[in-house]
Amino acid sequence: MTTSSVPRRLYRPRDRWIAGVCSGLGRRFGLSPNVVRVLFLLSCLLPGPQFLVYLALWIIMPSES
Repeated sequence: MTTSSVPRRLYRPRDRWIAGVCSGLGRRFGLSPNVVRVLFLLSCLLPGPQFLVYLALWIIMPSES
């Protein structure tokens, strides 16, 4: 087996819903963007700073050029 030595970048793609954070995370980790969206929505039912983390990622993650 050969593995690519090129790291996958974390970015917000152009074909996105609201901010593209879940889509970008899904692409980076090899998951479906819908799976990441559902996991995010389910995590919002738990106490914690999930929404603030989402906003921070929206600001920090570069947009696809």
